[in-house]
Order: sequence, then C-alpha cells, then structure tokens
Amino acid sequence: MIYDYIIVGTGVAGLSAARYLPLDKKVLIVCKKSPWECNTFYAQGGVASAVDHNDIELHVKDTLVAGVELNDKKAVQTLSEHSIDAIKDLMNSGMKFDLNDKGNLAYTKEAAHSRNRILHADGDATGRELHMFLLKNCKHEVVADSIVIDLLYEDGVCHGVHLLQNGKDRIVYAHNTILASGGVGSIYRYHTNSTTIAGDIQGICVEKGIPLKDMEMMQFHPTVFLDTPNARKTLLTEALRGEGAQIEDEEGFRFLQKYHKDAELAPRDIVSRAIFDYSQRTGSKIYLSFKNFSKRFFKKRFPNIYKNFMELGFDLPFERVPISPAFHYSMGGIDVDINARVKGTKNLYAIGEVACTGVHGANRLASNSLLEGLVFSKICVAFALKEDFKIDFKNFNKIKKHFILQKAGDKAIKNALRNLMWTKVGIVRINQNLIDSLDEINLYLNEDIGRLLFLRLLTAKSIIKSAINRKKSIGAHYIKEI
Repeated sequence: MIYDYIIVGTGVAGLSAARYLPLDKKVLIVCKKSPWECNTFYAQGGVASAVDHNDIELHVKDTLVAGVELNDKKAVQTLSEHSIDAIKDLMNSGMKFDLNDKGNLAYTKEAAHSRNRILHADGDATGRELHMFLLKNCKHEVVADSIVIDLLYEDGVCHGVHLLQNGKDRIVYAHNTILASGGVGSIYRYHTNSTTIAGDIQGICVEKGIPLKDMEMMQFHPTVFLDTPNARKTLLTEALRGEGAQIEDEEGFRFLQKYHKDAELAPRDIVSRAIFDYSQRTGSKIYLSFKNFSKRFFKKRFPNIYKNFMELGFDLPFERVPISPAFHYSMGGIDVDINARVKGTKNLYAIGEVACTGVHGANRLASNSLLEGLVFSKICVAFALKEDFKIDFKNFNKIKKHFILQKAGDKAIKNALRNLMWTKVGIVRINQNLIDSLDEINLYLNEDIGRLLFLRLLTAKSIIKSAINRKKSIGAHYIKEI
C-alpha cells in the first residue's frame, strides 16, 4: 500500500495540514501515543494575529524585535499577512474564540506585543479547544501508538516512514511526507512539553544528513510551577502577566524593573534570565503574584488555571505561586524554505515546532507558535498538491528491518542527559561547559543504547554543537563570560 501523504504528528500543524488535504487523497496521520498527547493540547496561551491589515507592519516589527532580527523577514511577513485569513477560516468552519462584552473578538496582550492581538478560547485553554476542533474536523485516517523510528530517505527523496505500531514494525510508503512532530522538551530536566516530545525526528535528520538550523535557540518560559511529580511541569501562561500578574521576590519586591523597562512584559528570554540571575545572586525564591485581580475576573479569564491550582492547594488569586523558568519551545529545527519543504529534498516537508522557518529568530514572540502551525500548514499543502511528486518505492532498498527501542541502561543515561541539558545547555551557558557536554554526549553515544535514546542524544549533540558555534550572545542564546 502506498499513501499520497503521511503526516507525522497530531498537533496544530499536523491536523491543520490534514484539514487542507482533499478527501480523494490517501492520507495517514500517525502519533506516538494518543492524538491529544501533544504540545498543542496543553497550550494555555492564545493565537497571535494581526488585528487588521494596518496591524501587519506592527506585528512583523514586534516579531523581529523579539527575535533580535535573526528572523527570516520574508517568513515573518508571510506569517502576519496570512494570519487574518487563517483566523477567519477557522471561525467560518466553526471554531469559537472568546468574545468581549460587545460580542467582538476579545484580543488580549502578552509580553513583547505592542498592542492587544492575542485570541483565546475558553479563557486559558486555547490550545485544547483548537486541538479538539481540528481533531473533530479531521476526515483522514489517524493511527495512535505509532513511533516513527526511521525515515525511508535517500538522495533527497523520502519514500515514507518506518513505524513501530503497537509494538510491531510497519513500513509505510508515501509520495509525500510531512513532519509535524514538535520540539525537544523531554531532553530537558524541567519542561512544559508533552512527554511525547523528545526530538526523535530531529535525531533522525542528523543521522540522515537532513539539515537543521538554529538548534541552539531554546526558549525557556519564565513562569512555571515545578513542584509536581510529573515530568511535564505546570505552566502559568504569559497571558497572566499580560493581564497584570507580577513577578516578585520573597519580600514582594518587583525586581524585574531593574533588568528591563517593560518588567513583566519584557521578552521571555530577558525575563527568564532575570529570574535566574536574581535567584542566583540573592538566594530568594521567586513568585508570581495575582494581587491585581479580583476573584471573579480571575475565575472567568483563567478558569483552568484556577481549577488546577485549587487542586494543588492554592487559593488564587489571593495566594502567590512559586515559579521558575523551564524549557518551553525550540525556535530551531529542520531547515525549510518558505513553502515548508525541507531544503535539499524533493518531497519532504516540515511544519510547526519541528521546523525552522526562520519566523522566530533568536526568541519567539508570545503566541506566534499556534499561528505558525496554522499558516505554514496551509502553504505547505498548497505547494505539495501543486508539485504532485510521485516516488518510485521499488528502487528503495535501505530499510533496516528492526530496531531495539530501549535497553537496560537507557534510563540512567536519559536522566543524566536531561540534567546535563538543564545545567549546562540551559538559560545561561558557559563555553567550556558546552565543550564538556559535547564530550559527555559522545561517550553516551558509544554505549550500548536503544534507538530512542540514540536519537535523543543526536538531537542534544546538534543543539550543543550549534551553541558552541554561536560565539556571541543573542536572544535566547546567552553565553556568560568567565
């Protein structure tokens, strides 16, 4: 059996791409666990969009300023110019965004945006609502419990994927392959990502010689509650600070004002480093305070955060919550062109966080990620349908029939890797630590390890090598001189 399209991932990018593929195309969508176990489902923040055509120029400017001009300006322009139609398309199909008292779209503000332009759904559950909408409207075949363990790739042509589906090997051929598998969160000790997000596909790309770009650009969300037993930590959305939440030390001092004029509304990389630096220098615990909110407003605007933290024993908004930065988003990824086609390939595409369109530069502007998935999935599908590439799979003979996914010593190395990435390749980096980390990764790669850990290590290695090669600090990549 041969498919017209395989889509790897069921987040906003993958499901949005599926939505644009005609029903007469044979499409297979695969995900590692259940379809809703992805970053989109857990996204509290909203969808950024130019409010109108007059706002496009300012949205582009804000994105470039946050990204420290490392962005691909054409990609940023494309993102903003397509944003209005992307939102209209969703709404015309039945997606419900929150409205204000006058019945108009309730645009809100988040850090580093110069005006209100963030749309939300069910208050603080935008990702979940968008994900469920896309899943409900998905007309193509979705297969769960399917781990992509290899790409059938040779000479710039992808012939499909090698899956481990419900524990059994399955080779799936396709004329076109769209990668929408997300970022790298699980290789860090503290992160906000779904546990399925571990950089497997990026590791396969390293192995195959498929180009990656800006892999050193890792974004750390400044306001995360770490004191939970789960690997995925509890995010306190950027929108809280957009609505007036304040970051303070044990004495209630708002120290961010010493680091940036915009304080809580400064770009994420600045806020994260400020929290890290202040905590290191003073030894103080850091808190997010909600004293500016009434209980009525808080429960209406942030119903899920209110409920979740009530279950954790907090009485919001009357109590403040201890916070720390944690890994959140990968700006870098598979190097693609403006049509989302992987550079140097004929029929391999990447969209969403797994890709590097150049939209985010050195630091992603808040709430641009869901928008990126929506915009570039549509562009990707339109281009792929026009190209109409066909593979000749009979000539492909490089399939490795079986991989051992996990081996006895993997868990200890995986935990060591997560700690290494957090302490040495995190918010603040020291060049010698990066060099030492690379040596440590190479030692792990020589161990008798399973396939999944091997791919994680390759991804980690690409991040560290990129960080070493970027000699000067910029955006989320901060090198401390010692």
